[in-house]
Amino acid sequence: MIKENLLDAVIGLPANLFYGTGIPAALMIFDKSRKQNGKGKVLFIDGSRGYEQGTNQNILREKDIKKIVDTYRNKSRIDKYSYLARYQEIEENEFNLNIPRYVDTFEEEEEIDIVDVQKEINEIEAELAKTRTKMKAYLKELGF
Repeated sequence: MIKENLLDAVIGLPANLFYGTGIPAALMIFDKSRKQNGKGKVLFIDGSRGYEQGTNQNILREKDIKKIVDTYRNKSRIDKYSYLARYQEIEENEFNLNIPRYVDTFEEEEEIDIVDVQKEINEIEAELAKTRTKMKAYLKELGF
């Protein structure tokens, strides 16, 4: 279907969206009206993080649906959300349509300042030592 230029988009949805299905689902959009000559692009959308957590099932909110639909209609490339892949990229990935191959959702962790953390630990330990001294005095006063 990719070689025939029928696949238009792959849209990832949140986990636990459908009754009895706890795994994330995906929609594959096919368009028979796409030009048959040449190889077109395929839009990948990671809509798996836009939802409201429900008690038994997760729920796609109106704003989540709108974002997916607007992204699809405009064929928008949004960092960490959507990517318009060329046929050659898909071919290089051996026609694997796994969304994370195309949409990078990696978030770098904030760098930790070790000097500040050690300073905070020292302050907490000093406060703990003061509290222990007070506790010993209170216990002595109570006869323990």
